[in-house]
Amino acid sequence: MTQTTPTCLWNDSASLDELSYSIEHGAVGATCNPVIVHAVLKKEMNFWKGRIQKLIEELPTATEDQIAWQLVREVSIRAAKLLEPVFHARHDKNGRLSIQTDPRFFRDTNAILEQAVEFSRLAPNMIVKIPVTRAGIPAIEEATYRGVSINATVSFSLPQCLAVAEAVERGLRRREKDGKEIATMGPVCTLMVGRLDDWLKVIMEKENIAIDPGYLEWAGVAVLKKAYRIFQEKGYRIRLLSAAFRNHMHWSEFIGGDMVISPPHSWQVRFNASDIEVRSRIDDPVRAEIVDELSRKFADFRRAYAENGLSIEEFDSFAPTRRTLRQFITACHDLDAVVRDILIPNPDVA
Repeated sequence: MTQTTPTCLWNDSASLDELSYSIEHGAVGATCNPVIVHAVLKKEMNFWKGRIQKLIEELPTATEDQIAWQLVREVSIRAAKLLEPVFHARHDKNGRLSIQTDPRFFRDTNAILEQAVEFSRLAPNMIVKIPVTRAGIPAIEEATYRGVSINATVSFSLPQCLAVAEAVERGLRRREKDGKEIATMGPVCTLMVGRLDDWLKVIMEKENIAIDPGYLEWAGVAVLKKAYRIFQEKGYRIRLLSAAFRNHMHWSEFIGGDMVISPPHSWQVRFNASDIEVRSRIDDPVRAEIVDELSRKFADFRRAYAENGLSIEEFDSFAPTRRTLRQFITACHDLDAVVRDILIPNPDVA
């Protein structure tokens, strides 16, 4: 795919081993968030324990949370360094590392914006994740105007993708009007396709809905393909990104698109070992009977699939948004706990 189509591969991990493997197989970007950083710390604790101890000494008044977010910065900077050769070789929208703003800021535009600007300066090839919440949309526009390449995250629906694209366009037009550079910016809009599928499966069990179980694997695919078509028609200057992999269609159905796929390492290994044909499928429509059945039986699919299915004011209350924010915020507390065990060792543990 990376050699024969315009579809780009990013690595959904900041682990150096996993990112190195991905780059060897054509990856031109990577993503990071508190869940990923926590996984990196657990995997590479032999390295990071000493650094945490050093940070505790260097920052004598810092809270565990402040130290944890310094670790987020440093994990992201290390991964960004690995991607710099790609970034400098291409001089374009690739070769970037996505760092996520604190998910606990999801209601505060100014806090999101301030952190986004700071994070964008950590490395020349940094791209900053901003949640697609009510407060996140104005932060996306203003960050774009200030020259920050954004990766819109916590996004599961067509209305969210369209709101992001319009916000980015407003920011880019403002920059152009003021004579500011936009050629080297590389914004993306993530659609967490598998998380929409996950939620519909929960609804199926809760509401005793009878449906062909295979249809539920197509919900996120259908939304992204519709979003891609609209993005191409409107000429939006932002790429879509497929994330939250649950099956091979979250890769194979998007091959050929001018977009990004960002599978975790385990899925990349699986795809590389598979016999799935690498051919363009981005313009192949999802069967009408699947879309019709999902629309008929799931109100939340209708909301995700229709252009006006959700208002910006409803983004925060959309169930996949709440589920994902809860997971990301829990990961922040998990990071704090890693630091706490070194900052305040438990005397009851030998």
